[in-house]
Amino acid sequence: MPFPVDRPRRLRRTEALRSLVRETDVLPRHLIAPLFVKAGITEPEAIASMPGQLQHTLESLCKEAREIHARGVRAFLVFGIPAAKDAVGSQAYAPDGISQQGLRALRDEFGADVVLIGDLCLCEYTDHGHCGVLEGGTVRNDATLELYASTAIAQAEAGVDLVAPSGMMDGQVAMIRDALDEAGHAETAIMAYAAKYASAHYGPFREAAECAPQEGDRSGYQMDPANAREALREAAFDIEEGADIVMVKPALPYLDVISAVAEMSPVPVAAYNVSGEYAMVKAAAERGWIDGDRVALEHVTAIRRAGADLVITYFAKELCTS
Repeated sequence: MPFPVDRPRRLRRTEALRSLVRETDVLPRHLIAPLFVKAGITEPEAIASMPGQLQHTLESLCKEAREIHARGVRAFLVFGIPAAKDAVGSQAYAPDGISQQGLRALRDEFGADVVLIGDLCLCEYTDHGHCGVLEGGTVRNDATLELYASTAIAQAEAGVDLVAPSGMMDGQVAMIRDALDEAGHAETAIMAYAAKYASAHYGPFREAAECAPQEGDRSGYQMDPANAREALREAAFDIEEGADIVMVKPALPYLDVISAVAEMSPVPVAAYNVSGEYAMVKAAAERGWIDGDRVALEHVTAIRRAGADLVITYFAKELCTS
């Protein structure tokens, strides 16, 4: 048999050649770094299930953001952990709530040179750990929307570029868009958690944000992991209601969903490489079972290759060299 004329290996011979024909990049501009800021602490506190991640003070929040920014990442998603919680999560929309304090601190630090995104949910702020107003064991959709609107306005006034509603309430994007516009924040954009699944991959985050439900679970409002077509319906609703970016969460178990949403979406698509995905890589790497840095890059590359324009990842700092 003659040797083949077509030899794909020709373009794999050196790193320079591989780089020349590489189809998918992971660059700092594609990444969003999540950060946690906690009220009432004087030193940053390690998150045991997420090695390398911290619950920050306002001072350490800015320090960490400076280090990440120095590596080229210019977008941050801020989660707040209040000192006190109540049934309606009032610290989420308090003007001086910890999330608003953190956002203002970062805006003062960087000015317009960063993109600030406010996590817009109530689970970190409610004493029951659910994402909205809880009555009789059920989260009440429409009552929750009013609080989301108040939270969006508080975050806009604190200086965010985008609000990121993650509670999966029906009509949340429309309610938030109307509230922002009426309050004079028409330029504040919305990054909607359009397809957020009721996933088992959120465990470490619930330690980090101290937001595990005290009763029941979130399967009544987050999506069934078995469903893909439903994600397209959810994304279409959010786009019609005014979302500027739509998101799929988690990322790795839902690469097919990311691809399908990217195919139909006229707006940018984000994906969240969540805490459980991060923790599994870290745990295996600590045991010497995998090369953690290479696996992290491979994972985020796969998320980008599936169609995500933006990737929220706890690996943002590690993936970017100074």
